[in-house]
Amino acid sequence: MQLLVTRPREQADDWVQRLRQHGVAAAALPLIDIAAVDDDSALRAAWAGLALHRLVMFVSANAVAGFFAARPPAAAWPAQTLAGCTGPGTSAALRAHRLPEAAIVEPRRTAVKFDSEALWRLLAPREWKGESALIVRGEDGRDWLADQLTARGANVAFLEAYRRGPPRLTGDEQTRLREALAAPLQSVWLFSSSQAVDYLGQLVPGADWSSAQAWATHARIAQAAQTLGFHKVLTLSPTVSAVVAEWGRSIQSPPTSAQRR
Repeated sequence: MQLLVTRPREQADDWVQRLRQHGVAAAALPLIDIAAVDDDSALRAAWAGLALHRLVMFVSANAVAGFFAARPPAAAWPAQTLAGCTGPGTSAALRAHRLPEAAIVEPRRTAVKFDSEALWRLLAPREWKGESALIVRGEDGRDWLADQLTARGANVAFLEAYRRGPPRLTGDEQTRLREALAAPLQSVWLFSSSQAVDYLGQLVPGADWSSAQAWATHARIAQAAQTLGFHKVLTLSPTVSAVVAEWGRSIQSPPTSAQRR
């Protein structure tokens, strides 16, 4: 049994390394390609006006990477500007760029969900009328958080920091995909994006996923997997520890006599 990590390549490789350290038989099968924007002038302009924003919200670690790639030399994060994010991977990316801890707003590690709704519960008590918020993302995305901020009187803008595209699999990854299709019971697909699920469907149109097992890091992603044809889909937290725990519980642990019956 193997766990197929479908995050973008750099993140997939990192996850595979960390999962293997905990005894998980993980392998990378990146289903989204991440590319830089063609023109970073908007990113550089955003850095110049960073202090004007009360909140800069990063939708992913890729958004952090794209934004900070355009950071001017010696530019400091403004003390009054919050850096919002929904997941531990994104906050880890922010900390890697030495953001002040007081600036980072994120759901607690014990949160049931890591999404815009969980982040909004932390932001909602603040006064937003007349404030400026910037949402850093790919070329498009979910607008729910922007809608909440706008309803409270904030001025919200979006900034494209990277572009997503279909995967460009290596020869080994193409072989891994063929093997997973040929022996669906021997793999668990770990999805962290609905778009990754969509790209999988485009890679192998008409494939039968009814015997395959998927783990998804959000209910919306789980729904996308079910729509593609996965019948056995589990939703779990988007953390390495949650994946390791589930692997030990459902994959490595032998069935009890009651389960065998």
